[in-house]
Amino acid sequence: MSLERVLVTGGGGQLASDLEELLSKRGAPVFAPAHGDLDVTDDAAVEAALAEREPDAVFNCAAFHNLEVCEREEDRSFDVNARAVKRLAERCSQRGAKLVHLSTNYVFDGSASEPYDEDDLPSPRNIYAISKLAGEHCALAYSADTLVVRSAGLYGLHGSASKGGNFVTRVLRRAEEQGGVRMVADQRLSPTYTADLAPALIEAVEAGAAGLVHLTAAEDCSWFEFTQAIMELAGVNASIEPIATEIGPGGIDRPLNGVLRSRRAEALGLTPMRPWHEALADYMGRAGLAAAAAR
Repeated sequence: MSLERVLVTGGGGQLASDLEELLSKRGAPVFAPAHGDLDVTDDAAVEAALAEREPDAVFNCAAFHNLEVCEREEDRSFDVNARAVKRLAERCSQRGAKLVHLSTNYVFDGSASEPYDEDDLPSPRNIYAISKLAGEHCALAYSADTLVVRSAGLYGLHGSASKGGNFVTRVLRRAEEQGGVRMVADQRLSPTYTADLAPALIEAVEAGAAGLVHLTAAEDCSWFEFTQAIMELAGVNASIEPIATEIGPGGIDRPLNGVLRSRRAEALGLTPMRPWHEALADYMGRAGLAAAAAR
């Protein structure tokens, strides 16, 4: 399908901002309201936005994704990540709009020895992940043409307001303030640059993709290895201590293996995303965080 008019929820966020920029450059009218302008849990406001804009596609980038807060605010987590998705899917179905809903690798428990593909059975282990999986089911059940995309470890030029910046900026700030960092070395994933994910999403929509698709950067690493690469690119001489994941009383279970692969993206002939380390170097240069950019 072609993208003529687009609504992007969660405007101002990392992925939403990259989608808005890319689609606008392509000439598509894009409406990307921030949370203060469109709360996805406000069904009347969502209906009004759809009626006014008449989009042919809706990219749902709105999410409640601070894991610690999700554990404390279960109702809010399900309101944003599941109930609002159900209503948005209903509205899109009624209006013939394509819903593209973003989900997460956290829907898997991380116990597998191999990367997870779309046919693997989810087994979420925290409120955030459970609510996101519920949102996937809502999106797919209430709108027949929905595309649900799982990705992992998103970072982008616009940061993440709810987390005080993205992982890259947070770990650099911590290294500067503390002189070093401790980082888990047993959790693996494919950190994904939102400027790469945005065009991949658009390509998937234009290829007619529906159902579940995994889209992440190529190759994988541990959070420890990712941190090492960040410090090297930034020219920061800080100690990085590898540690093992420990879940204390009341702690949050995160998947040790969060690596995704996509048989469906391959079957659709979608362009493979570049390796995470190439994307990271590009991001840090554009963000002014690389050593060469800082000089």
